[in-house]
Amino acid sequence: MAEYTHVKHTFEPVYDEHSRILILGSLPSVKSRENGFYYGHPRNNFWKVLASLLHCTLPVSVEEKKAMLLANHIAIWDVIDRCEIKASSDSSIRNPVATDIPKLLKETNIKRIYANGATAGKYYRKLLEQQTKQPIEILLSTSPGNCRFSFEELLQNWSAILKELKV
Repeated sequence: MAEYTHVKHTFEPVYDEHSRILILGSLPSVKSRENGFYYGHPRNNFWKVLASLLHCTLPVSVEEKKAMLLANHIAIWDVIDRCEIKASSDSSIRNPVATDIPKLLKETNIKRIYANGATAGKYYRKLLEQQTKQPIEILLSTSPGNCRFSFEELLQNWSAILKELKV
C-alpha cells in the first residue's frame, strides 16, 4: 500500500501574453514528475488529443509540446502547488495548496478555463474560483486511469476548447 508523500509542483506553467485558454490538471503524476513535464505518462492521451484537434504533428520533446501549445494560444498548469498524496492517486490528495492562477490570468488574455478531469475542476472550484471570478468547464480526463471513454469520445468532449481558439 502506497504511503503519503509531500509533493511540491516543480514545473513552470506554459503560457505567454497571447494565451486565450488555460487547461488545468490537478497535480503532476509520478510519471510526469519523473519525466519533468506535464502529462508524461506514455498512456495519457493529452498530447494525442490536442495534436488531433489542432491538426498538428504529435509533439514528442518538451520543446515541441511547448511550441504547439503557445502557437495555438493554449496555456497549461495545475491547480495544486503542493499537497500530500499517495503515488498518483487524486482521490488521496490531502492538504492541497493552490498555484498562483490569479497572477497567471493577469499576465494573459485567457478567456476560458478548462479542467482536465473532475479532480482538477473540484479543486479549482474549492481553492481558486472565488479569487479568479472565472468559471471552469470540466472536460473528460485524459489520464490512463480514465479508460471508460474511447479516444473518439475524448476528442468529441475536448473539441469544446476550439470555441475560443477558432481553429
